[in-house]
Amino acid sequence: MTKRRDDRRLLAWVRSGAEWLGLRTDRRRRVSASPRTDEWRPALRRRLLVGAAFFGIWSLGIEARLVYLQVVRHDDLVARAERQQNRSIEAHPKRGEILDRSGRVLAYSVDADSIYAVPTDIDDPEGTAEALCGALDDCDGDLRETLVARLGRDRAFAYVQRQVSPAAARRVSELQLDGVGFLRENRRYYPNKELAAHLLGYVGIDNQGLSGIESTYDREISGLPGKILIQTDARHRAFSRVAEPPTAGAAIELTIDKFLQHIAERELRSAIVEHQAESGSVVILEPRSGEILAIASAPTFNPNRFADAPASARRNRSVQDVYEPGSTFKIVTSSAAFEEGVVTRDELFDVSAGVIRVGTRTVRDMHTYGVLSFEDLIVKSSNVGAIKVGLRLGPERLSRYVRRFGFGQALSPDLPGESAGIVYPPASLDDQGVVSVSMGYQVAVTPLQMAAAASVVANGGELVEPRAVRAVLRAGTRAERPRRVIRRAITEATAAELTSMMEAVVERGTATAAQIAGYTVAGKTGTTEKLIDGRYSDIDHYASFVGFVPSRAPAFTILVMIDTPRAGPYTGGAVAAPVFKRIAEAALRHLAVPPTIHPDPPVLVATKATPRVELATNEKRVPAVLGPAALPVAEHGVMPDLRGLSARRAVEALASLGVDARLSGDGVVVQHEPGAGAPVDRAGPVLLTLERHRASPLGGAQ
Repeated sequence: MTKRRDDRRLLAWVRSGAEWLGLRTDRRRRVSASPRTDEWRPALRRRLLVGAAFFGIWSLGIEARLVYLQVVRHDDLVARAERQQNRSIEAHPKRGEILDRSGRVLAYSVDADSIYAVPTDIDDPEGTAEALCGALDDCDGDLRETLVARLGRDRAFAYVQRQVSPAAARRVSELQLDGVGFLRENRRYYPNKELAAHLLGYVGIDNQGLSGIESTYDREISGLPGKILIQTDARHRAFSRVAEPPTAGAAIELTIDKFLQHIAERELRSAIVEHQAESGSVVILEPRSGEILAIASAPTFNPNRFADAPASARRNRSVQDVYEPGSTFKIVTSSAAFEEGVVTRDELFDVSAGVIRVGTRTVRDMHTYGVLSFEDLIVKSSNVGAIKVGLRLGPERLSRYVRRFGFGQALSPDLPGESAGIVYPPASLDDQGVVSVSMGYQVAVTPLQMAAAASVVANGGELVEPRAVRAVLRAGTRAERPRRVIRRAITEATAAELTSMMEAVVERGTATAAQIAGYTVAGKTGTTEKLIDGRYSDIDHYASFVGFVPSRAPAFTILVMIDTPRAGPYTGGAVAAPVFKRIAEAALRHLAVPPTIHPDPPVLVATKATPRVELATNEKRVPAVLGPAALPVAEHGVMPDLRGLSARRAVEALASLGVDARLSGDGVVVQHEPGAGAPVDRAGPVLLTLERHRASPLGGAQ
């Protein structure tokens, strides 16, 4: 039965095919012979032509498609294949070191392993992620889910975790997981942790500088990147890996001194704790070159773990935060008054009322002083006196000197994010504005700007660009960063007058806490009420002090600013001046700066006597200066002629004779007792009378 059924199906199939070809005839035509036996041929021919046309069109379509893909879109498809088959990974170069001025390392790069995976080679993403999570540090549920998602993608490369610890890398290596490998990268390391953190900055996971010197000089430090080329097949399986090594970056030598930076940060931190302050800044400048010897801000952070610190701790307050400087700004007011000739040093001002009213504005002094000379206005820090001087100057002249001292502009190209501060144009200053600016209000400055302004007085009148980078070291070559003078702000004579007045501030004024045994110190205090919600606070203050030492030949300028001291006193003289003293004492010892007051007698070595030349000027016999070592020579135990010498040279000459000196006045020696030719008496001091002249008898500035 089954066979019959199959036969019938075969017969039906043959009949249907014959019918389509036109070969089928009914039974009667098969029985009786038909004269028209070729009627099927035209139908067959038509069907063959249709089939041939169909196959021809189909072939033309395929060829057209091939032409389109191989010719028209050839370049695009080749590029797409290149992207799919070749994956290029950037190999970060080793960043250059950052050094202090003595070559001590402050930042360098260390090798670190980064773990990567080839997801297309991983058969069990969940199992592999579970194993990796057990070997990595701090792997939680979120990281495990992230790993499962990364390893399950149809990709040829994916990071598992970058810059892992050596212990984690070792544990992962011991697992011997298919599709998991290691890349050697560089990780930035700061061996001194918080030291100079705000100046150095920090580096992100992609080896890019994000802050500080690391950001400003990122192009020099980072070097040239290399490449890692990974080739894959059609199933995204990697079969080749070619590496092009990167080029290391240049080293940066900073101007800061590691020891001074440590001292500045230590004393700043101690002051903030002692006075329960919110924050603070310390800046140490070399006034002649503009080199930043130390720059500290508190609170601080560890750049090795910068992501753990809040944004407020990562702010470089020495250049990014501004404050109203208060009485330290009277340096500018006094300089403008001397330069414009509106006051003399001994001119008297009646401030006995202790209050001054300008329009609707009333300003009071903390104390009532009576009648004071202009010098004593600065020594006692009288706001009433400073306002009277400022009103004489007027808005245009006062604003001109504010700009001359560098306020209202960013000073250092080495410090990213430096604020220009807030300075109002002369047109915006009425009498009440002049009142505020004269005593250091209605003007906002950074600690760095205030230190640079004091350095103008210290170096003789030049505004020098503060700089933090000393040189760039690359391939055995050293590219020095030159000193740059922005402008001359005041004359040398004005700087000398201000120096003497600032010395008096420390000797008998508001900054006696800044005195240092054996050294003359020049400085100025500042105490400012903080502006909170548009009103000046009675309880929150800025306490600051800026000064330089030794005052006549400064080794450095130091600015100390403490924000909101709440425990104990709050004035600059009581809070900031002692911090200055502690930092300066340590710095003087570190830099081996000899004392300037009653120095130890020098060790004398017998040499051939230097000829002494005397010049007659206005019936006085003045020793000509033959060179740095030329000093008056005592003949047969008699007193040499010291007239015309500076105080320092006169004291050096007497010290060489074993005689002490007592000074009266300032400037150059105009008279001394015992006089020239008198026997040398080592039992008693020699009294030197000094007067300040704009030029010495020989034409040199004093």
